[in-house]
Amino acid sequence: MSLRRLNPPVHLLRAFSTVARFGGISRAAEALHLTQSAVSKQVQELERWVGVPLFERSRKRLALTPAGERYEKAVRALLARLEAATLELITSGDGGGALHLSTLPTFGAKWLIPRLPQFQHRHPQITLHFVPYVHGYDFSNPELDCSILFGEGHWPGARSHYLSGNQVALIAPRGGAAEVPIRSPQDVARCTLLRHVTVPEAWLRWSETHGVRGLDPLAGPQFDQFQTMIRAVMAGMGVALVPRCLVQDEIAAGLVAEPLPQGGYRSDMGYWFCYPEGRAQLATLDRFRTWLLELAAQEVPTPP
Repeated sequence: MSLRRLNPPVHLLRAFSTVARFGGISRAAEALHLTQSAVSKQVQELERWVGVPLFERSRKRLALTPAGERYEKAVRALLARLEAATLELITSGDGGGALHLSTLPTFGAKWLIPRLPQFQHRHPQITLHFVPYVHGYDFSNPELDCSILFGEGHWPGARSHYLSGNQVALIAPRGGAAEVPIRSPQDVARCTLLRHVTVPEAWLRWSETHGVRGLDPLAGPQFDQFQTMIRAVMAGMGVALVPRCLVQDEIAAGLVAEPLPQGGYRSDMGYWFCYPEGRAQLATLDRFRTWLLELAAQEVPTPP
């Protein structure tokens, strides 16, 4: 078998990977800025090149064959590494260039953005471009270099470094806005519990930590952002468990109360800096990662 046949042209591989990602020719053509006919011909040419059917074709959509699924996973990783290597080459001269990142809104507003002037002062040659956070988990997206995500630190195909957030604070409305006086953990069981959709077990973990009985961990309003929960507590809607790094300013300013000394708990979840394997050697990412981890080291100990 010739060496040439083992090295399909990159434009054929990109067309194949894009069609697989979108599940059809039409949307892939839009993404590639090509006609549908051109994309279809490129996919067919790749299949002739390798001599293996990559798609099962039906009237409504294209579906990868088992061989196509294996090949697409490998091709996607190769294209990501190629793009990263090219970007590294282009930007390595003076350490400058662009970095495309995504962050969850509350963490971005409360933790990252206030600190970014430090990074800009240290690396004025690096330009940061924020990608919509809804795309922050798609590490196959060539427009995404890195993300700050919330979880336990495990995402397929990504490296991750803990930043902050595993220290959780119990917050309540200030002064007379509270439903009941909170003098002990058991008093919390009589309050309205505000919950976050990403951490459904938070109140259960908290009650186990503090030995509270009669608390329903699944009762109370549910929110999708910690910033909204903080505002709800400020409005007197109930009590909440929020990563301390997101609410310490409101506590210090007296906008919310922290009714119990040592009233929080240590969570298994937190905010992590993540990036795909193929971007690991990117110069701009390396500088941003180094700066972020310096900040993280100044805060709380990392989880085991």
